[in-house]
Amino acid sequence: MAIRVHLEEVLKKKGMTSKELCALIGITEANLSILRSGKARGIRFSTMNKICYYLGCDVGDILKFDGNLEDKDDE
Repeated sequence: MAIRVHLEEVLKKKGMTSKELCALIGITEANLSILRSGKARGIRFSTMNKICYYLGCDVGDILKFDGNLEDKDDE
């Protein structure tokens, strides 16, 4: 996968649980879990903006390009 999700690390740094973040941004724990695990195929800009706002971080802190255009699992 070209994009890696580092939401779990950012949550730990900020001392916030995923349950608290879900309540703040208004999404289900199941949907946040899909994002955290890297299984999400997309995310709305408005949702990402809310996540970054409440965590006090930038999108680049959560989503990072790993340098690979394709994952071996996707082939």
